[in-house]
Amino acid sequence: MKIAIISDIHENFHNLVLFFKEIEKLNVKKIICLGDLMNNGIAKMLAASDIPVIAIWGNNDGDKVAITKTSLKEGSNLTVGFTTYDFLEIDNKKIFITHYPIIAKPMAKSGDFDAVFYGHSHKKHIDKVNDCIIVNPGEISSHRTSTASFAIYDTTKNDVEIIELENIICVNTEDAKKYRNEKQIKPPNSKTHEY
Repeated sequence: MKIAIISDIHENFHNLVLFFKEIEKLNVKKIICLGDLMNNGIAKMLAASDIPVIAIWGNNDGDKVAITKTSLKEGSNLTVGFTTYDFLEIDNKKIFITHYPIIAKPMAKSGDFDAVFYGHSHKKHIDKVNDCIIVNPGEISSHRTSTASFAIYDTTKNDVEIIELENIICVNTEDAKKYRNEKQIKPPNSKTHEY
Protein backbone atom coordinates (compact mmCIF):
# COMPACT_ATOMS: atom_id res chain seq x y z
CA MET A 1 0.00 0.00 0.00
CA LYS A 2 1.23 3.50 -0.82
CA ILE A 3 0.76 6.19 1.82
CA ALA A 4 1.43 9.88 1.18
CA ILE A 5 3.01 11.74 4.09
CA ILE A 6 2.65 15.53 4.29
CA SER A 7 3.46 18.16 6.88
CA ASP A 8 3.51 21.89 7.52
CA ILE A 9 0.89 23.02 5.02
CA HIS A 10 0.65 26.47 6.66
CA GLU A 11 -2.48 27.33 4.66
CA ASN A 12 -0.82 27.07 1.25
CA PHE A 13 -3.87 26.03 -0.75
CA HIS A 14 -2.05 26.26 -4.09
CA ASN A 15 0.66 23.76 -3.14
CA LEU A 16 -1.89 21.45 -1.51
CA VAL A 17 -3.86 21.33 -4.77
CA LEU A 18 -0.60 20.46 -6.58
CA PHE A 19 -0.04 17.67 -4.03
CA PHE A 20 -3.51 16.21 -4.70
CA LYS A 21 -2.87 16.31 -8.46
CA GLU A 22 0.47 14.55 -8.01
CA ILE A 23 -0.85 11.72 -5.83
CA GLU A 24 -3.61 10.97 -8.35
CA LYS A 25 -0.83 9.46 -10.50
CA LEU A 26 0.66 7.36 -7.68
CA ASN A 27 -2.13 5.02 -6.52
CA VAL A 28 -2.02 6.40 -2.97
CA LYS A 29 -4.49 4.71 -0.58
CA LYS A 30 -3.99 6.89 2.53
CA ILE A 31 -2.66 10.31 3.46
CA ILE A 32 -0.99 11.10 6.78
CA CYS A 33 -0.67 14.77 7.76
CA LEU A 34 1.85 15.60 10.47
CA GLY A 35 0.33 18.90 11.59
CA ASP A 36 0.36 22.64 10.96
CA LEU A 37 -2.71 22.91 8.75
CA MET A 38 -3.15 26.54 9.95
CA ASN A 39 -6.86 26.93 9.21
CA ASN A 40 -10.16 25.17 8.73
CA GLY A 41 -10.10 25.73 4.96
CA ILE A 42 -7.19 23.31 4.71
CA ALA A 43 -9.10 20.86 6.92
CA LYS A 44 -12.07 21.13 4.55
CA MET A 45 -9.85 20.28 1.58
CA LEU A 46 -8.46 17.25 3.38
CA ALA A 47 -11.95 16.18 4.50
CA ALA A 48 -13.20 16.36 0.91
CA SER A 49 -10.41 14.13 -0.39
CA ASP A 50 -11.34 10.83 -2.01
CA ILE A 51 -8.44 9.31 -0.05
CA PRO A 52 -8.71 8.83 3.74
CA VAL A 53 -6.58 11.33 5.68
CA ILE A 54 -5.17 10.80 9.18
CA ALA A 55 -3.92 14.02 10.80
CA ILE A 56 -2.31 15.03 14.06
CA TRP A 57 -1.86 18.49 15.55
CA GLY A 58 1.24 20.60 15.08
CA ASN A 59 2.14 23.84 16.81
CA ASN A 60 0.29 26.03 14.24
CA ASP A 61 -3.19 24.68 13.63
CA GLY A 62 -5.42 27.68 14.26
CA ASP A 63 -8.99 26.92 15.31
CA LYS A 64 -8.77 23.33 16.55
CA VAL A 65 -12.48 23.26 17.38
CA ALA A 66 -13.47 24.16 13.80
CA ILE A 67 -10.96 21.68 12.36
CA THR A 68 -12.26 18.93 14.65
CA LYS A 69 -15.87 19.71 13.70
CA THR A 70 -14.92 19.49 10.02
CA SER A 71 -13.37 16.07 10.59
CA LEU A 72 -16.53 14.85 12.34
CA LYS A 73 -18.97 15.88 9.59
CA GLU A 74 -20.77 13.09 7.79
CA GLY A 75 -18.86 12.09 4.68
CA SER A 76 -15.58 13.59 5.90
CA ASN A 77 -12.49 11.59 4.96
CA LEU A 78 -10.40 13.41 7.60
CA THR A 79 -9.62 11.87 10.98
CA VAL A 80 -7.85 14.18 13.43
CA GLY A 81 -6.10 12.79 16.49
CA PHE A 82 -6.14 14.46 19.88
CA THR A 83 -2.40 15.15 20.26
CA THR A 84 0.80 15.91 18.34
CA TYR A 85 1.58 12.21 17.96
CA ASP A 86 -0.14 8.91 17.24
CA PHE A 87 0.53 5.18 16.98
CA LEU A 88 -0.79 3.53 13.81
CA GLU A 89 -0.86 0.06 12.35
CA ILE A 90 -1.44 0.10 8.60
CA ASP A 91 -1.00 -2.89 6.32
CA ASN A 92 0.77 -4.79 9.13
CA LYS A 93 3.31 -1.98 9.59
CA LYS A 94 3.73 -0.31 12.96
CA ILE A 95 4.03 3.43 12.42
CA PHE A 96 4.67 6.28 14.83
CA ILE A 97 3.76 9.80 13.69
CA THR A 98 4.63 13.04 15.45
CA HIS A 99 4.91 16.70 14.65
CA TYR A 100 8.12 17.08 16.63
CA PRO A 101 11.60 15.82 15.61
CA ILE A 102 12.74 15.55 19.24
CA ILE A 103 10.37 12.61 19.77
CA ALA A 104 11.00 10.90 16.43
CA LYS A 105 14.52 9.51 16.88
CA PRO A 106 13.95 7.93 20.32
CA MET A 107 10.80 6.25 18.99
CA ALA A 108 12.73 4.93 15.97
CA LYS A 109 15.48 3.62 18.28
CA SER A 110 12.90 1.80 20.44
CA GLY A 111 12.66 -1.06 17.93
CA ASP A 112 8.87 -0.98 18.18
CA PHE A 113 8.17 0.58 14.77
CA ASP A 114 8.72 -0.08 11.08
CA ALA A 115 8.51 3.64 10.28
CA VAL A 116 8.53 6.97 12.13
CA PHE A 117 7.36 10.17 10.44
CA TYR A 118 7.79 13.71 11.79
CA GLY A 119 7.48 17.33 10.67
CA HIS A 120 7.96 20.78 12.26
CA SER A 121 11.44 21.62 10.93
CA HIS A 122 10.18 21.84 7.31
CA LYS A 123 13.40 20.11 6.20
CA LYS A 124 13.04 16.88 4.23
CA HIS A 125 15.08 14.03 5.62
CA ILE A 126 15.28 10.23 5.27
CA ASP A 127 17.28 8.03 7.61
CA LYS A 128 17.24 4.51 8.98
CA VAL A 129 17.70 3.61 12.63
CA ASN A 130 18.26 -0.14 12.94
CA ASP A 131 15.39 -1.49 10.80
CA CYS A 132 13.16 1.57 11.28
CA ILE A 133 12.73 4.18 8.56
CA ILE A 134 12.66 7.74 9.94
CA VAL A 135 11.37 10.46 7.63
CA ASN A 136 10.55 14.15 7.54
CA PRO A 137 8.63 14.72 4.28
CA GLY A 138 9.52 18.41 4.22
CA GLU A 139 6.92 21.12 3.91
CA ILE A 140 3.96 21.72 1.63
CA SER A 141 4.05 25.45 2.42
CA SER A 142 7.50 26.16 0.90
CA HIS A 143 7.92 29.27 3.04
CA ARG A 144 11.03 28.09 4.92
CA THR A 145 12.91 26.04 2.33
CA SER A 146 11.52 27.43 -0.95
CA THR A 147 10.57 23.86 -1.88
CA ALA A 148 7.37 21.89 -1.39
CA SER A 149 7.63 18.16 -0.89
CA PHE A 150 5.92 15.06 0.44
CA ALA A 151 6.89 11.45 1.04
CA ILE A 152 5.47 8.23 -0.35
CA TYR A 153 5.75 5.28 2.02
CA ASP A 154 5.33 1.89 0.35
CA THR A 155 4.30 -0.58 3.06
CA THR A 156 4.88 -3.59 0.79
CA LYS A 157 8.53 -2.71 0.22
CA ASN A 158 8.96 -0.85 3.56
CA ASP A 159 10.57 1.90 1.52
CA VAL A 160 10.08 5.64 1.21
CA GLU A 161 10.82 8.35 -1.33
CA ILE A 162 10.47 12.12 -1.17
CA ILE A 163 8.86 13.90 -4.10
CA GLU A 164 9.23 17.62 -4.77
CA LEU A 165 6.32 19.51 -6.26
CA GLU A 166 6.78 21.75 -9.29
CA ASN A 167 5.16 25.13 -10.03
CA ILE A 168 4.83 25.94 -6.35
CA ILE A 169 4.20 29.32 -4.78
CA CYS A 170 5.24 30.51 -1.36
CA VAL A 171 2.32 31.04 1.01
CA ASN A 172 3.59 34.54 1.79
CA THR A 173 3.29 35.82 -1.80
CA GLU A 174 0.43 37.85 -3.22
CA ASP A 175 -0.42 34.99 -5.60
CA ALA A 176 -1.39 32.79 -2.65
CA LYS A 177 -4.23 35.10 -1.58
CA LYS A 178 -6.53 33.93 -4.39
CA TYR A 179 -6.36 30.39 -2.98
CA ARG A 180 -7.59 31.42 0.47
CA ASN A 181 -11.25 31.68 -0.44
CA GLU A 182 -12.43 28.42 1.13
CA LYS A 183 -15.52 28.14 -1.03
CA GLN A 184 -13.53 27.99 -4.26
CA ILE A 185 -10.96 25.45 -3.13
CA LYS A 186 -11.33 21.70 -3.26
CA PRO A 187 -9.03 18.86 -4.22
CA PRO A 188 -9.19 17.59 -7.79
CA ASN A 189 -11.81 14.83 -8.24
CA SER A 190 -13.06 15.29 -4.69
CA LYS A 191 -16.46 14.52 -3.29
CA THR A 192 -18.85 17.42 -2.87
CA HIS A 193 -19.37 18.38 0.75
CA GLU A 194 -21.58 20.98 2.36
CA TYR A 195 -19.98 22.67 5.36
